[in-house]
Amino acid sequence: MATGRTDPERRDRIIDAALDLIVDEGVAGVSHRKVAARAGVPLGSMTYHFSGMDELLHEAFTRFSGTIVAVFEERLGAAGSPEEAREAVADLVHHLSGGNQRELILTHELYTLAARRPAYRELTRTWMSRSRRALEWHFDPATARQLDALIEGLSIHRALETEPTSAPSRSRRSPASPRPTRNTRRPGRTCRSRRRSASRTGLLSLHALGLLPW
Repeated sequence: MATGRTDPERRDRIIDAALDLIVDEGVAGVSHRKVAARAGVPLGSMTYHFSGMDELLHEAFTRFSGTIVAVFEERLGAAGSPEEAREAVADLVHHLSGGNQRELILTHELYTLAARRPAYRELTRTWMSRSRRALEWHFDPATARQLDALIEGLSIHRALETEPTSAPSRSRRSPASPRPTRNTRRPGRTCRSRRRSASRTGLLSLHALGLLPW
C-alpha cells in the first residue's frame, strides 16, 4: 500500500470516506477505524493527516458546505436581471429539495452537531455568510438574510414532505412589482417606521418569488 508521501490524494479520500460514513451511520457512528477501512488506508494515516476526530469532522463538513455554496454561486452568478435572480432563488429551493438524500442527511447532521457543540457553529455561520453574500449580488442585505432562511427552510420541508409538490408557475414567480406602501410615500418617517418599511419590503420580495402562500 502506498505511503502518505507517495499517495497525495489520501487525505482527500479520508475526508470523502468520513462524509460517506456520516451519511450511513451519522456522526455518532464515525470512528478512526471505520473511516480508515472505508478509505482503504492504514489506521496510522488518520493521526498522520488529522490531529483528531474534531479536525476530520470540521474538514469534512467544510467540504460539504462548500459544495452547497458553489450551487448558490453558480445559479445566482448566471442571473443577469432581477427576474432571473428571482427564478434562481426558486430553482435553488427545488434543486436543494429535489431528493438528494445525501445532502439532506449531511445538512441535518451538521446542524445537530452545531447545536450540541458550539465549536462547530462557526462553520455554519461561515456557510450562511457565504450563501448570503451570493444572494446580495442581486438583493439588499436584509432581503438576502430572509431569502437564505427561506431557501433553507423550504428545502428541508419539501425534502421531508411525503406528498409530491409541484413547482410554482413562472407567471406566479414573477408578478408585477408591488405597489409602494403608505410609508414609502410619507416624508420624515421615524427610525422605527423606516425599519418597519424595510422589513415589509423584504417580505414583499419573498412574496414576489411566488414561494409564499399569501
